[in-house]
Amino acid sequence: MQKLKTRSGRTIVLPTDEEDRQINAGIAADPDTEELGEDFFKRARPAREVLPAAVFEQLVALKRPRGRPVGSVSPNTKKLVSIRLDPEVIAAARASGEGWQTRVNEILRREFLKA
Repeated sequence: MQKLKTRSGRTIVLPTDEEDRQINAGIAADPDTEELGEDFFKRARPAREVLPAAVFEQLVALKRPRGRPVGSVSPNTKKLVSIRLDPEVIAAARASGEGWQTRVNEILRREFLKA
């Protein structure tokens, strides 16, 4: 069993060669699937070009923006800064899994805001 670790700390278990063969056989046996070839991608167009304008605008309106909601005020608003850290420090922090930046913030808070 082969595993990959993502930058966010998640572990992905890759299928074995036998499992991969079984998966591909199942796909090949499914009449509702087809391989999308080069010709398909040459003909493909963005949704904006093929959907009616009203439908496309409704879909865009449904998409949630990234980041904090506009107007949200938090007493703990963080500031974006850039610092240089040793590659080993970053690797160890990332290897600790999701939420590593918050943990680094807590370590720095304890060190610099000793009360």
